[in-house]
Amino acid sequence: MSTAFKRGAPAVIVVMGVASSGKTSLGERLAERLGWPFRDADSFHPPENVAKMSSGIPLTDEDRKPWLVAIAAWIDELRAAGRHGIVTCSALKKAYRRVIIGDRPDVVLVYLKGSRELIGQRMAARQHHFMPPALLDSQFAALEEPGAEERPLVVQVEASKDAIVEQVLDELQLG
Repeated sequence: MSTAFKRGAPAVIVVMGVASSGKTSLGERLAERLGWPFRDADSFHPPENVAKMSSGIPLTDEDRKPWLVAIAAWIDELRAAGRHGIVTCSALKKAYRRVIIGDRPDVVLVYLKGSRELIGQRMAARQHHFMPPALLDSQFAALEEPGAEERPLVVQVEASKDAIVEQVLDELQLG
């Protein structure tokens, strides 16, 4: 388990992982337990991005720029106001994480890690989401797992939702 979080409560928790890894579920549960505001990164996408994804077209890095900048701006607003928050974001590439986390030492990355098979089963069971299962392979292909220099808290998604919440709270010393 990680020991990188012994410096006090983070200002913001960024929950990352591929689609259907459990980001929103974890983010909502943490927000409820901590009383912190929560935003799902999907809410930051411009309509053009949602339309592309709904049509089964993967986003380009150029498509993602305004989305990542909007997430970073929300994080910086919270930090400037001395508030806490939780945001979920696929954050598949290190370059994306540099935008939304960068040199913000009070922003912690929680990486939800799982097998393609398990996450594919979860995605197939989802309803009313704009990300079709066909795009999961492109997500895994784009995924650059965070390295030690990013100080991630890596959480295996096979555990129950409650167990994952408890692990994150314990590891971040927020229990």
